[in-house]
Amino acid sequence: MNTRILLRGSIRRRLIIQLLTGAALLASLMFLVVQNYARDLAGQSQDEILSASMTAILDSASVRNGDLTVDIPYFAFSMLGNISEDRVFYAITRNGAFLTGYPDLPKPVASSGIAPRFQTARYDGEEIRMATATRRLSVSGTPDFVEVTVAQTRYGLRQQLAGISQTVAGFGIGFFVIAAVFGILAAQSAIQPLRQLAGSVSRRGLSDLRPVSAPVPAEMESLVGALNGFMSRLKTSLSRSEDLIAEAAHRVRTPLTTVRTQAEITLRRVDKPENRQAVREMIRAIDESSRAAGQLLDHAMVSFRSDHLELEDIELTRLAQDAVSRLRPMAELRDIDLEIHVPNTAMTVKGDPILMQSALLNLLDNAIKYSPPDSCVHVVVRLKTDEGEITVRDEGAGFPKADMGRLTRRFVRGGNTDAVVGSGLGLTIANEVARAHGGRLFLTNHSDKGGACASLSFPLA
Repeated sequence: MNTRILLRGSIRRRLIIQLLTGAALLASLMFLVVQNYARDLAGQSQDEILSASMTAILDSASVRNGDLTVDIPYFAFSMLGNISEDRVFYAITRNGAFLTGYPDLPKPVASSGIAPRFQTARYDGEEIRMATATRRLSVSGTPDFVEVTVAQTRYGLRQQLAGISQTVAGFGIGFFVIAAVFGILAAQSAIQPLRQLAGSVSRRGLSDLRPVSAPVPAEMESLVGALNGFMSRLKTSLSRSEDLIAEAAHRVRTPLTTVRTQAEITLRRVDKPENRQAVREMIRAIDESSRAAGQLLDHAMVSFRSDHLELEDIELTRLAQDAVSRLRPMAELRDIDLEIHVPNTAMTVKGDPILMQSALLNLLDNAIKYSPPDSCVHVVVRLKTDEGEITVRDEGAGFPKADMGRLTRRFVRGGNTDAVVGSGLGLTIANEVARAHGGRLFLTNHSDKGGACASLSFPLA
């Protein structure tokens, strides 16, 4: 069962958002700084041109024959007209009295010095930039003050600033796009070690509890350390569980075997028929308990080891021969022959030897248990394309057709097995072992001579 994982945001998304936010702020700051610098630079350039034009007009002022003459040079206004198509205005006063130009120009700011004064005002519905300077002249020995004001509209300045803003905005957007691309790549690179760690752990087999030894960034040291500690504790716990199952199997089977032996001895000493029948029923109950306990422990062992298989190269012919050798004495006690048929070629599969042996022993035990005396149980090992198959066939009553689909479930027995001691776990164990190894368990009835056929198939190594 998959446990639902509670998700809280995304590290990758968080990194990307933070990096993109930083890039956007930096691009905006760059745009504002460059725009302000360009505005100051353009304004300073306009002021310098206005100052040069104003100075040229002041330099043309002179005293001739006792009169003040101002001969405005052509280049004084042409230098302003060459920059843009802005309108140019001027005003010249003598001792505060208007001489020439535009009489309704805004009054310049007052100043006691002779340094140029600059100001921004509105005239004729437009914003203008004004430059004003005063020069002292001597006319007939009397000091006269000539004041010149030159003004220009700011359309060209705004146009220039708009062009600069567009250029800077283009650079800002380009910078943001480049920063966004690098931010996304940086976020991907930052979480790549996490993905590599997750992939490394997910690719491991169920029994691979080795500590993570691959180099990781310093920020992941605590995570990998905690993961390695957890796997170490899990490995210790699994080892203890396996030891507990083995110890439990030994401690359960040994007393039951002892009790059965004592019951058989008692049976030989009892003379009364009713007492002998009671002892026989006790022996049967002991057999049922012993078999049920043994198979329950076998099933627990299969369930445990299936989660962390210890795979080895297993030769199917040798596996079948070993199983037949172990159960041949039990078959002979019931006057049942065990025959094994193996091919000339070796067939090797990858599997857990303990689990595969347990599955085959359960099939053989069932075949012997449900076979009548003086019959034969056949074990056939054969090669099928890319699979190796072991078939166990007996000459008993076979599988009930009505129960065929349920026999691999736990504690389910066929309807024709009431007279035989059993727990309903043998086929369950064999089926779970086959599935754990990527194989299958087939249950059929032999069509010619009758009897049950159980086949285990495993993919070849």
